[in-house]
Amino acid sequence: MEFSIANDILVGARLLESPNQSARPVNVDIDLLVIHNISLPPGKFGSACIDQLFCNQLETDSHPFFKEIAHLRVSSHLLIDREGRLTQYVPFNNRAWHAGESSFCGRDNCNDFSIGIELEGTDFEKFTDSQYNRLTSVTNLLLETYSGMSVENIVGHSDIAPGRKTDPGPFFDWDRYKKSLTEVRSTDILGT
Repeated sequence: MEFSIANDILVGARLLESPNQSARPVNVDIDLLVIHNISLPPGKFGSACIDQLFCNQLETDSHPFFKEIAHLRVSSHLLIDREGRLTQYVPFNNRAWHAGESSFCGRDNCNDFSIGIELEGTDFEKFTDSQYNRLTSVTNLLLETYSGMSVENIVGHSDIAPGRKTDPGPFFDWDRYKKSLTEVRSTDILGT
């Protein structure tokens, strides 16, 4: 499926708007991409619980862990599930509440200038080929659309919140991902 971005929405993705968003500060460019992982309940895939968390509809009685996180007001711009399916929760021109207390290159509050992408996964197992393929295509689209973004400004949550966050975790293959971006972008530039 071909995707495009129109009015800061990823056309072709499932849209489920989260209330957990706000306007970006005036005159702040989007120039950072943050990669995360998430699974709810922890280590379980394919439930509607991520949608529920990002939309403040988590049923706290359905799992003991949910009582611990019920107070959170969080979101991300995109989720890529294990099959490579995309859900958008926040338009790219708005702040998603994904990074929390964070810093990148001396700038705090990374939510102000970043896009957050959640991969359905954990710190303890590999991500799927479908996820890498979809992440590569979406990243290239974001790089083309938002002129302030660059491959150098793609980080993990752990990079902007060290000691507090560990995702996307040791099983995320940064070399594979960055190489796929370089290959695609080199091909585009060379026209081959």
